Amino acid sequence: MTKRFLALGLWVVLAVLGAAPATAGEDDPLAVRGWVWPVDAVQIVRPFEAPANRYAAGHRGVDLRGVERVRSPAAGTIAFAGSVAGRPVVTIDHGDGLVTTFEPVTTAMGVGDAVARGDPVGEVGEGGHSVAGAVHFGVRWNGEYVNPLRLLGGVPRAILLPCC
Repeated sequence: MTKRFLALGLWVVLAVLGAAPATAGEDDPLAVRGWVWPVDAVQIVRPFEAPANRYAAGHRGVDLRGVERVRSPAAGTIAFAGSVAGRPVVTIDHGDGLVTTFEPVTTAMGVGDAVARGDPVGEVGEGGHSVAGAVHFGVRWNGEYVNPLRLLGGVPRAILLPCC
């Protein structure tokens, strides 16, 4: 059990610090966008895993657990709201080549509706590739998937709670 726990802990550290940087450097043009987290309490279940190439395996976003409502990380326009492969998906075009996608998320909003930074856009729905109750948050910049943490300043600082 101890080896299993250590292996899991190592996987979490490597996943957060892995091949794709979790945070943006000072010269990263995405770091100064002023985006906010699309959820109230940040709990990353699966981090971004950059694919080796455009068609390779990877995880093109982050999965967030404990989510009920999703909000827009920045001002934009609803570009898509509907079902993809049986899963409810919401896509927001933020302009300047930036597009976010959330799934599974249901919404009453329609294509063309404007959203401000922090506005609620939908509720977590059923389905998706992540664990139940989690939402996948993906970001594309000029058509290429990027680590959402680049726009959000990295992983929020952990707060240790008392045990027992």
